[in-house]
Amino acid sequence: MSNASVLISGAGIAGTTLAYWLARAGFVPTVVEHASGQRSSGSPVDVRGPAVEVAERMGVMPRLREAGTHVRTLSFLSARGRRTGRINMAALRRATGSREVELPRGDLAAGLYAASRDDAEFVFCDSIATLRPDEGGVDVTFSRSASRRFDLVIGADGLHSTVRRLAFGPETDYVRHLGLYVATMPLSGFAIDPHDVLMYNTPGKAISVHPASGRALAAFIFRHPQVAGLDYRDTAQHKRLLAEVYTGGGWRVPELLDRVAATEDLYFDSVSQVRLDRWSRGRVALLGDAASCVSLFGEGSSLAMAGAATLAGALADRPADYQAAFGVYEARHRALVEPKQRGVGQASALLVPATRGGIAVRNLATRLWPVAAAAQWARRLAT
Repeated sequence: MSNASVLISGAGIAGTTLAYWLARAGFVPTVVEHASGQRSSGSPVDVRGPAVEVAERMGVMPRLREAGTHVRTLSFLSARGRRTGRINMAALRRATGSREVELPRGDLAAGLYAASRDDAEFVFCDSIATLRPDEGGVDVTFSRSASRRFDLVIGADGLHSTVRRLAFGPETDYVRHLGLYVATMPLSGFAIDPHDVLMYNTPGKAISVHPASGRALAAFIFRHPQVAGLDYRDTAQHKRLLAEVYTGGGWRVPELLDRVAATEDLYFDSVSQVRLDRWSRGRVALLGDAASCVSLFGEGSSLAMAGAATLAGALADRPADYQAAFGVYEARHRALVEPKQRGVGQASALLVPATRGGIAVRNLATRLWPVAAAAQWARRLAT
């Protein structure tokens, strides 16, 4: 497997991190991405836990910290915009001794891409059409490019992974809807305190506005049974659903819905988990959300970076036995992923209470919590 060729599907957080580490281990990575470039939007994400060390070893942590947000508080608002509860995020970070950084997803992706682009081949505006693995490699056809052969294929292509579908079976076999949907969009010219995230709740619904790094971002999170026939690529359908769910809300909801109708940059998807008995099949393996989507609550990017470094390290240590390497990667990374998947209920109850009583209890608790108790809650949520 010396100088082995590895095709990575997806130029997101997982794919670019993996490309970086594989190149340094002597592999020849090619990254194929269906989009014309990396997505610049998306809610802020955290680089925390083992991902901090990964970023530091890649030399990108100074750039990530420079792009970091300056959020100090999370404020819960009434329909009239009055603060009804608050979490002191800065105090939580101090109490837990965290070295994490929060930054816009686009800035994280750009930093990782900059670190890896000179040592890996990136092919944008293309995608995998078929995979034909055999004992010696994998024959791959693409939607646009000529067919090629690779030693290994890694699916780092997200919740709706093409590689997972081709190598493991239909999405419905592995993706479980968690009863929530999420939409995000950037907000131009939206005045907001740069240190304060705002959140407005009604039963089963939440809208947040995050100051990010100078360009505010709105997020809509709501409880809803799985929508039959939902097409995650159909923006018009997503806009109709958001209007149906949120019409009649207080605070600045009407203004935000007007912005939804006008935006050309709306992300929308189900909040789901991915569970598979195995993350590899022959010469094909899965990484990041394609293997083990956790939830929308900030952990996915850190886990993707940690998983990519673990996978590359396992392959580097066992270059002559990719199957053993895949097994080591999976055993080590599952130990990080599975506790996070079990903690989704706590996070959703905090951010999207299902009842008015639940909202009131949550808001009261945030006013009464001492910092030590809040820090303990944060540690439970993060582990």
